[in-house]
Amino acid sequence: MTIAPENRKLTGFAHFFAAAGYSAGGFARAWKEAAFRQEIGAGVVLAAIYMAVGVDMSTALAALILFLVLIAFEAINTAIEDIVDRISPEVSLTAKHAKDLGSFAVLCLLVANGALLARVLYSAVVG
Repeated sequence: MTIAPENRKLTGFAHFFAAAGYSAGGFARAWKEAAFRQEIGAGVVLAAIYMAVGVDMSTALAALILFLVLIAFEAINTAIEDIVDRISPEVSLTAKHAKDLGSFAVLCLLVANGALLARVLYSAVVG
């Protein structure tokens, strides 16, 4: 990937398309991670469950937002791991902490997604 020199910043549609290309590259990189693919699969299953249960629009929107934030944090976690591995190839407590914190952020979002699913299923069963 070549980065444009500082004096040649893209604007308008050129900037939009360049950013879309970088985002596509980020998605392609994230797709190489098993955790990312598993979370995408879980998201498909969750969407099917939410549709089968017939959740209201606000719950569907909350589920979508939680899922997208989870995917975004998984991408950030992968970026943290890649950067740490690049700049600190030796074993380092600071590197371990950075990776652990990224992983913890993802775990928090997995719990939040699970809590919403539990509430939806509880409401569907109990009423």
